[in-house]
Amino acid sequence: MSTAPDPAPGGSGPQPAATAEDLRAALARLAPDAVPTFDAERATAVARAREQVSSAPMRRFLRQWALYVAIERHPDQAARLRTLEDQAANAITPAQARAIATEIGDILDRAAAEAGIPLGGVR
Repeated sequence: MSTAPDPAPGGSGPQPAATAEDLRAALARLAPDAVPTFDAERATAVARAREQVSSAPMRRFLRQWALYVAIERHPDQAARLRTLEDQAANAITPAQARAIATEIGDILDRAAAEAGIPLGGVR
């Protein structure tokens, strides 16, 4: 019996475990340009965790990158999110901004569910 999560329809393999090693490996495959940022942010999170004698910085780091990987596993969804982010910067009316924000929220909610992150858990 496998304990690996099932791949999501249209996704690029299963969502990896929210460990630094598994997320980095997924990034290397899905979004190699993001690996240097991941590495730098990981080093910062480790340093903060040591300074604060707390695991909170690492938990935040892992949730953030698990969400990123969940989005990138679906290329169409990732592209749509980038388009929406560009549109948000140029929204003219409050109604346009609300519609864009709602769709961005829906994408983030789906990705959070795939990554096993409780809503409101990316902080």
